[in-house]
Amino acid sequence: MLSERIESLEPSITIAISSLARTLKAQGKDILSFSAGEPDFETPQCIKEAAIEAIRKGFTQYTAVAGIPELLSAVSYKLKRDNNLEYESSDIIVSNGAKQSLFNLFQTLLNPGDEVIIPAPYWVTYPELVKYASATPVIIETDEIGHFKITAQQLKKAITPKTKMLILTTPSNPTGAVYSRAELEDLAEVLKDTEIIVASDEMYEKLVYDTDFKAVASICDHMYQRTVTINGLSKSVAMTGWRFGYLATPKKELIDAMNKLQSQSTSNINSITQKAAIPALIGDADNDIENMRRAFQGRCDEAVELFNNIDGLSVLKPQGAFYLFVNIKDISDDSIAFAKELLQKTGVAVVPGIGFGAEGYFRFSFATDITKIREGIRRIEKFVKNRDN
Repeated sequence: MLSERIESLEPSITIAISSLARTLKAQGKDILSFSAGEPDFETPQCIKEAAIEAIRKGFTQYTAVAGIPELLSAVSYKLKRDNNLEYESSDIIVSNGAKQSLFNLFQTLLNPGDEVIIPAPYWVTYPELVKYASATPVIIETDEIGHFKITAQQLKKAITPKTKMLILTTPSNPTGAVYSRAELEDLAEVLKDTEIIVASDEMYEKLVYDTDFKAVASICDHMYQRTVTINGLSKSVAMTGWRFGYLATPKKELIDAMNKLQSQSTSNINSITQKAAIPALIGDADNDIENMRRAFQGRCDEAVELFNNIDGLSVLKPQGAFYLFVNIKDISDDSIAFAKELLQKTGVAVVPGIGFGAEGYFRFSFATDITKIREGIRRIEKFVKNRDN
């Protein structure tokens, strides 16, 4: 009865683990979940006030599909201020989170037979959305030696006449890897004489540690022309439930096509969220963002040290986002079985690495308070020691 498209779609392993954790918690079990990518901070007050003001003024009607003019101007301002990128309002469309931005992009751009290059480890949704668009994911495996980043040589080798798109994520979910300007320039040189589109997911842009963030589209003119920048406010200003993402590209035909698709699916995003997003984009929440970033960095530093003191486990220190991608290869070659056993025996929920295209790892979110992090890692250490006995 169901379509072949939906039958081919795999459920999100992140959501599956979170659901199992909630089920066990409802049964009265003591659960510590490090599976969800959601900040434990409140949405900044200036954003809340903008939403309240919008409600008081009755701003509750439909808006233009792409977003209200002042919001599109705010996105344009943000991209210029933070990334030195020039976009007109007509180059931008806002959607219900960056996930819808990606869905819209893939549905409007990809055809059966097209190939999309995806570095692994990858965010769980990328290959599924590519397959749903009837295209083919082409996975490039990376490793810890290369800090989970693809090289120009790997990219060149993966390109075929069918290659339509490259997906880059910086900072990365799940590894926290951040591409340097030099690394992006090397990739740009490979792409120079091609027509390959780059989908650059920059959702964790504001959460970087001991490094600088470089927007992919800012590297050179031909990268600007080929890059579709995807971003949002879920992670940087703790607006996960508000559902705000945006996409920017100088390719007018792409924006027009996505506008058409969104008009026939969700139409505009929540009108209140549109008003609330403006202060976050123009800088009013910058202090809140920096306070959150510093808190995440402190948690990261301590969690990395604690994990690396556990025999059989190791982790590279991430440069961005709020995840640790923990290596369990010395003790398990089945990350799903490991994660399920860990959850059932200790009440600790983590996400199996296989869901991100990398067996032998699990993802651990440190977007929660340090006391919970310490207790979670203590339980993991005890679990690992007991497995060895």
